Amino acid sequence: MEEIKNIAPEEVKNENVQSQENAQAVETPETLTEMPAEVSEEAPARAQPQTKEEIINRLKELVHEADKAERAELEQLKQTYYRLHNAEVVAAREAFIAAGGAAEEFQPEADTLEEEFKAQMSLVKEMRAKLAEEQEQIKQENLRKKQEIIERIKELGADPETADKGYEEVKTLQAAWKEIKLVPAEAATELWKTYHLHVEQFYDQLRLNHEFRAYDFKKNLEAKTHLCEAAEKLAEVEDPVSAFHQLQKLHQEFREIGPVSKELREEIWNRFKEASTVVNKRHQAHFEALKAREEENLVLKTALCERVEAIDVAALNNNAAWEEATKTILETQAEWKGIGFTPKKMNAKIFERFRTACDTFFKAKTEFYKSLRDSLSENLAAKTALCEKAEALKDSTDWAATSAKLVALQKEWKTIGPVAHKVSENIWKRFNEACNYFFEQKNAATQGQRKEEEANLELKQAVIEKLQALLENPGDNVQQTVRELQAEWNGIGHVPFRKKDKVYKQYREVVDRIYKELHLSAGRRHLENFKKNVADKGGNELVRERTRLMTAYEAKKVEIQNYETNLTFFSSKSKSGNSLVEELSKKIERLKEDLGLLVEKINAVNEQIKAEEQA
Repeated sequence: MEEIKNIAPEEVKNENVQSQENAQAVETPETLTEMPAEVSEEAPARAQPQTKEEIINRLKELVHEADKAERAELEQLKQTYYRLHNAEVVAAREAFIAAGGAAEEFQPEADTLEEEFKAQMSLVKEMRAKLAEEQEQIKQENLRKKQEIIERIKELGADPETADKGYEEVKTLQAAWKEIKLVPAEAATELWKTYHLHVEQFYDQLRLNHEFRAYDFKKNLEAKTHLCEAAEKLAEVEDPVSAFHQLQKLHQEFREIGPVSKELREEIWNRFKEASTVVNKRHQAHFEALKAREEENLVLKTALCERVEAIDVAALNNNAAWEEATKTILETQAEWKGIGFTPKKMNAKIFERFRTACDTFFKAKTEFYKSLRDSLSENLAAKTALCEKAEALKDSTDWAATSAKLVALQKEWKTIGPVAHKVSENIWKRFNEACNYFFEQKNAATQGQRKEEEANLELKQAVIEKLQALLENPGDNVQQTVRELQAEWNGIGHVPFRKKDKVYKQYREVVDRIYKELHLSAGRRHLENFKKNVADKGGNELVRERTRLMTAYEAKKVEIQNYETNLTFFSSKSKSGNSLVEELSKKIERLKEDLGLLVEKINAVNEQIKAEEQA
């Protein structure tokens, strides 16, 4: 939207008011001394068509209303049409690729509405050009007519006698002047000044009797007073734009009314001017507020552009991340639609920036999924090869060697990435069945071994019960007893494969509890001994001891921090990962207990130092 210029109260409206987009403030004193400054405003925005069909229908309307077809609206319709067209092409391309097609082979379908769109657009432009040519001819003809009226009034006002005789003719000429409207813009101002000058000269030459002249002045005063009242009421009109345009019509009427008596001219003009000033200030304030809102909208839309541009597509390496980012993009696009227009000079630029950012994201997304499909195909080929290897080994009776080979295949299987969801279950079932077949045959042939494993399971459960008993009644030399039971555990052979994790977890938990309690007990005993030793020290020895403890304290904090940082890099989704996470967590807990003991030692040293200072 163009900047709204300040309108001085004394300004006068150009008679050639051709559109609501370039209106002028019209304020006419009886003796014209200044010309108006233009004020530019935009017509209130109408609802924009949202589909290509609506755009074509709007163009059809404009063919029959060529005088209402503004260049800005035509450009907006064109941009909207091709934005919708491009969006359809992008959607079609993504659908084509999603269906398995190659991006480089995509060919968009012909737009069946484009020819009609171009035809209607050309027809509107043709009608506008024709209308402009007709209007220019009318303006030139009106200019000629008004120049003839001015010349005739000039002749009739040459001397008092001629003016007396030509009074009725001048009234007729003034009425004819009012009926003639548009003239070329470049001639309108000077034309009006010349007309007004010769009309006043005519009235100054008029030698009618005093009563007739006074009656004419009286009727003009009544008419102008009525216009003043109407202008004053415009201050109560809710819509400042509507009030402004109504004021233009009142100005047109005001200047077409003849003069009033000289002693009242300034008074009646000042009243009309003051009422006009109120309306003009409201009109100007309205567009200043509109401009401020557009600037706010520009800030909001710029922030949305930055939000989309800030998305690091290089960091989106899985489906969940891409879907989350896509959700953000769609939410941002919905938010964009809820924000109004920005300043006219920036509207197209900010939209192009936003569209480019979104297009860049979706292009990267398309490339990612193309790459993902290639990766899924490679993974399927690798897993199919493992299935073939497993199937070749399933009938082997070399139990040990074949078991090792199949276990190696299973580990290799875990290193291969995912395959397409629709084949994932089938390929896994094929591989698993081959492995299970072999191990079932092996189990049938090694049934005796299973009985031995069951016996080993009972032995290991007995060791766990002994360890649990130590928790309730530690007795003397508990550490030695724990070592013996651990040695006993390690000496027991394999247990059934499906139960080994459970029984080991039970064993690990009870051992950890024992060592934790042993650790705490030993730590407390060490702290008591430390406090006794500190009481025997003094002077610099205490200071050196505190320095040593503070150094140990800081080192322990760094060690804890390193472990906690490393913990964030491990995944607990696998059994091995879960075990490592659990072990690290216990390590951190023990370090924090050690850190607490260091704090108590430091406090003990500080108390001893304080006691010496007080002594």
